[in-house]
Amino acid sequence: MRIVKAAGDMTSAFRGAKSEAESAFGDGRVYIEKYLEAPRHIEFQILADQLGNVVHLGERECSIQRRHQKVIEEAPSSILTEELRREMGEAAVKAAQACGYQNAGTVEFMVDKNHNFYFLEMNTRLQVEHPVTEWITGYDLVKEQIRIASGQKLGLGQEDIEFTGHAIESRIYAEDPENNFLPSIGRIEYLSAPSGPGVRNDGGYLSGSEVSPYYDPMIAKLITWGKDRTEAIDRMKRALTEYQIHGVETSIPFCLLVMNHKKFVDGEFDTHFIENEFLQASQKTREFDAEHAQNIAALGAALFEINLKDKRAAIPVRDSRGVRNYWKLSGRHWNMRD
Repeated sequence: MRIVKAAGDMTSAFRGAKSEAESAFGDGRVYIEKYLEAPRHIEFQILADQLGNVVHLGERECSIQRRHQKVIEEAPSSILTEELRREMGEAAVKAAQACGYQNAGTVEFMVDKNHNFYFLEMNTRLQVEHPVTEWITGYDLVKEQIRIASGQKLGLGQEDIEFTGHAIESRIYAEDPENNFLPSIGRIEYLSAPSGPGVRNDGGYLSGSEVSPYYDPMIAKLITWGKDRTEAIDRMKRALTEYQIHGVETSIPFCLLVMNHKKFVDGEFDTHFIENEFLQASQKTREFDAEHAQNIAALGAALFEINLKDKRAAIPVRDSRGVRNYWKLSGRHWNMRD
C-alpha cells in the first residue's frame, strides 16, 4: 500500500506498488481508493433467512487494531448518532439483499472524521466479536444461524430489536505487546479466568494447554456488559486484573492499558490508536530507559571516583620525616570540593 498526498508522488508510488505486487503475487495490477485520515472501523451485524427477510442488529466499533486485526470491540459505537446508525444499518441491509445473502454476516464500513461512511467489505460468517451484539440485543446469533440453515423464518423483525446497555470485548492473545505483538508460543502453566456479574469469557485453553505456532494465537474472548459505557469499562478493568495466565506472554496488560487510556475512555480514537498511542510511546520508553541506564552508569562512575578520592583523603598525610602534615591534608579536602 502507498499513501499519495501530492500528485507528483503518484508515479513513483504506482511503480513501487506494481513492482511489489508482481514479485509477491505475479500480478502487478493496482487499484486506487480514497485515503481516509483518522478513520473509525464500524461494522453492522446482519441476519438474512432463505425467505428474503434481512435485519441488522446494530453496529460494533472495531477501531482498536494491530496489523489491521482487531483487538478490542464494543457496541454501540461512541461516535454514531441515531441518524447515522439508521443510515448505515439500512445500507448494510440493502447490501445483503442485493446479493441474495443468507446467513449471519457482517457488513463493514470505514467512517471518516466528518462522519462520512464508506463500504469496506462483507464477512460472510459469524465473527469473533459477535458476543457484544448478543449482549446488548439479547438475541442468540448462533441459534438464529441454525434457524436459517434449517430453512425457518427469522425469529425476529427489525422492529423487535432494541439495544440495552453497553458491551466491550477484549481479545486475549498469546502475544507480546512489547515486542510488536509477536506471538508467544509455549505451555500455559496456569490459567484462571474471571467471572461475576456482567462478565463472559469464551475460551479454548486450560492450564497445561500448548499454544502452537501453527494456529491463531487467540486464547480467549473476554466480554463485559454494563448499563452504560463507563460501567462496561470498569467491569472490563476488574476482569482483566483478575485474569491470570502464566507461561506465555498475553495481550492482557495492553488491554488494561487501553481501558485506562484517556482517549479511549473519552471515545477519541481511531484505527491508528495502537500505532500512535502505544507503539510510539513504547519506543520512547525504551529510548528513555537506554538513556536512563547510561545516566545511571555515569552517576555510578562519578560516585565511585568521589568515594575513591574520599578514601585517599582519609589516608594520613605525612612529610618526609613521617610527621602528619595538616596543611597537605587540608589541601586534599579542599580539592575534593571541585
